[in-house]
Amino acid sequence: MARDRHISAARGRRGTFGVLLLLLAAACAPADAPGGGTDSPTIVSLNPCLDAILVEVAAPEQVLALSHYSRDPGSSSIPQHIAAGFAITGGTAEEVIALAPDLVLASSFIAPATRSALEDAGLRVETFGSPTSVSQSIAQVRQVAALAGRKQAGEVLVDAIEHAAAPVSNARPITTLLWQPGEIVAGEATLVAEMLRSRNLASHAAAMGLGQADFVALETVLARPPELLLVAGDSAGQRHPLLAQLTQTRVEPLPSRLLFCGGPTVIDLAQRLDDVRAGLRP
Repeated sequence: MARDRHISAARGRRGTFGVLLLLLAAACAPADAPGGGTDSPTIVSLNPCLDAILVEVAAPEQVLALSHYSRDPGSSSIPQHIAAGFAITGGTAEEVIALAPDLVLASSFIAPATRSALEDAGLRVETFGSPTSVSQSIAQVRQVAALAGRKQAGEVLVDAIEHAAAPVSNARPITTLLWQPGEIVAGEATLVAEMLRSRNLASHAAAMGLGQADFVALETVLARPPELLLVAGDSAGQRHPLLAQLTQTRVEPLPSRLLFCGGPTVIDLAQRLDDVRAGLRP
């Protein structure tokens, strides 16, 4: 009996010691290593604007794939050498399901059938619209960063956006026409229009009574030229040699990829507008 009690006590001590070792190991283990777990989910993006935010705020190992648009220089919102470092999908539900991400980021215009297929497979889908103001863009950055478990990285990007979007001071107004793809103009309630105003680039379209997506023919531009013409399209009219004869108009290209996204694109747009302003007369 005494021997049995001794063995039982020894086993109890070993069991307690083993529990203590397990607790110590758990305490020393790294918490929430990037690329796994609920605090650092793996992610697939199906939208080029969200691609740009995601590569800025998420850890690289969290990003399982970007949209195929990221590999197209004409539609990508991120530099090509950065996009080349990530896998892409064609946007099909089958491709995304095969990657088994914790989270899918998509446009609010995602096809209902695609969304249903992803959710039926147990994937979480979060959708986003196109921001129409700097404040909406900042809110979107914070939401993506929070979903990725990377709030601090999101705040770094927010600080850069706020700095870039800050209005310039002591700049004279310059009548400006933004000529978008399809020979249309942007409305005043858009992110790009807000950025133009921040540089004191006064809307020539609004002065002519034009609104969102109104068509502007070459003849109209020639008859009522602005001081600054930002050409973001590639139609025949937007490439016409007669534009070079507008001696009182500065014609400058503006990449179309800078028109429709928020996030880091705001920073790139601000830099391009600042460069254009620097080339105009004081």
